Amino acid sequence: MQEIRIKVLEGCRELFPAKAHEDDAAYDLRSRVDMMLIPGKSTLVPAGFMLELPVGYEAQIRPRSGLALKHSLMLTNSPGTIDAGYRGEVGVIMYNAGEKDFEIKRGDRIAQMVIAKLPEVKLVEALELSESGRGTGGFGSTGKK
Repeated sequence: MQEIRIKVLEGCRELFPAKAHEDDAAYDLRSRVDMMLIPGKSTLVPAGFMLELPVGYEAQIRPRSGLALKHSLMLTNSPGTIDAGYRGEVGVIMYNAGEKDFEIKRGDRIAQMVIAKLPEVKLVEALELSESGRGTGGFGSTGKK
């Protein structure tokens, strides 16, 4: 099992990322501050901790489905990626797509974090690519127009 080092900011011990259930895929992230999310705006919400990922790993920050469904809250850059070299405080870029202000209180669950091992790959330039059933179709080419 890979250990990931977490440093919580002073006075933020209760914000340590945790899974709600043992078999959950993601760790809940909580807000370090009280703030208001204004409709139509992206806001950086600090999470109160920093982490040290080993080379070859990333942390993916993802939205919470309940906040999306019930309050139209999204993550602007979903999923957000935290690289192994970053050592600053984790922040969540939240977007209020609803019509009303949304109040966040310190300790509220705001996002989820998945730690993922990255495959080792090498990009190589090619003059030609092999054929596939899909070909160059994209951007909705297999669904409704």
